[in-house]
Amino acid sequence: MPSETPTPAAVPLRHLYKIPEAMRLLSMSRSVIYEQIRAGRLRTVNQGRARLVPALAIQQYVELLMRESGVEYDQAS
Repeated sequence: MPSETPTPAAVPLRHLYKIPEAMRLLSMSRSVIYEQIRAGRLRTVNQGRARLVPALAIQQYVELLMRESGVEYDQAS
């Protein structure tokens, strides 16, 4: 009897994104991205001289925007 292997959890395509990639993912300009970083609304990490945006931070930022706009959504979909 073949053993069933558990389905792995969904993993983002990448865990860290460069600022230009985050700009494309969020459809925001460079200046708006940096404003949100300075305001503490979008978290980043540094690797050497590079500033990177974690995939989790992008997801949390989108959820923050949706909460602020009063949008209700189903997280399961």
